[in-house]
Amino acid sequence: MTISHLPAGPTDDVPYEPWDGEDEALAAAAAAGRRAAEWIRSLPQAPTPGPVGSWLLEDLPEAIEEATAALDPQDCDRMEPDGVMVDGAGGLDGETRRKLVFVPCAVQDARWLTPDQQIRLVAVASLVLGAVRLLAEDPGTAITTGELTRMWALLDHAIG
Repeated sequence: MTISHLPAGPTDDVPYEPWDGEDEALAAAAAAGRRAAEWIRSLPQAPTPGPVGSWLLEDLPEAIEEATAALDPQDCDRMEPDGVMVDGAGGLDGETRRKLVFVPCAVQDARWLTPDQQIRLVAVASLVLGAVRLLAEDPGTAITTGELTRMWALLDHAIG
């Protein structure tokens, strides 16, 4: 039996090496987020000012752009040196996550939008959250096999 000792110390001691295609994948994510935000901003505005209308016009598109621009393969699921498993966030902060998770609840109050527009909003938020989770769970696979690229193709279909 061979015993191999792993290096001790903080995980910061290990330099990060980007995945093949990482820069391109992250640039594509940010571009997809900008397209989705532009589409959301192009939706009809509420007939009267209100919280849901302003949320759809301002907060949601900003959250989509922030989420897709902040994707971080280094923020993935990992084990700490003390053996504790830590769920990665894929680069998504808690505030932005809450805004995206809120979409299915908020769209039902956007009665001026068609059901088609409402479900497309839910799809966009779901796809962005799904891409974040893919990246957090297995960044290498998400980047190198084109899983993220397929997510953005689905997003484009939802906004098209």
